[in-house]
Amino acid sequence: MAIGILIIGDEILSGRREDKHLAKSIELLSARGLRLSWVRMCGDDRPLLVQTLRECFATGDTFFSFGGIGATPDDHTRQAVAAARDVELALHPEAEAEIRGRFGAETTPGRLEMGRLPADARIVPNPYNRIPGFATEQAYFLPGFPVMAWPMMSWVLDTELAHLHHADDHIEASVWVFDAQESQLTPLMQALQDEYGVVIFSLPNTLVPGGRRQIELGAKGTEAAVVAAMQVLRKEVVALGFALAEIPPRA
Repeated sequence: MAIGILIIGDEILSGRREDKHLAKSIELLSARGLRLSWVRMCGDDRPLLVQTLRECFATGDTFFSFGGIGATPDDHTRQAVAAARDVELALHPEAEAEIRGRFGAETTPGRLEMGRLPADARIVPNPYNRIPGFATEQAYFLPGFPVMAWPMMSWVLDTELAHLHHADDHIEASVWVFDAQESQLTPLMQALQDEYGVVIFSLPNTLVPGGRRQIELGAKGTEAAVVAAMQVLRKEVVALGFALAEIPPRA
């Protein structure tokens, strides 16, 4: 199953805030044997966000969305999800209970607004301040604040998506190749892809001290196919006259 993330907020696109959700999402997924397939970003523009969400839902993929679920005028995610799915917003009883539990006698209509969710939504608990996120289908809508969003994403991964853990035997392996041009390796790369059904990648490194050319050359795919492809890759790189060095597997 493909997993994506949607990062929402003008502050990211303008550079006022630096996104941290991408790196953390990769970390949280990797720890559970999962991987990220795509990422999108969108500003606080409701029509554009509605269109973006329609496209995300249309993939059929699981995805996590960060940001814009509050109740200030620049928060559009709840309304955009409802519009994208052609449902109404309604005060969710569990969300209302959480908000009232958080604020007690200080609960106001403005605070309850954060509990108005798409009609078919289910809540995602927020251990930080009890203001929940929400889910609809296989899409999960979380706050933009990392201190809230990351524990909430972990909860989703370990409850609703626990069955996906380590279900994908996708791995990557690579070696350093020295003093080669990518064009010299391209025929080998294509042949290995065709033969083993893996993706062969090359990542040139232009920052090697002394100016020596260095390319990370590797394969990604199922474990058996990658192991077989890498055995041939190592042999053929040496046959082409290039030195190589092993790269330890990533944790």
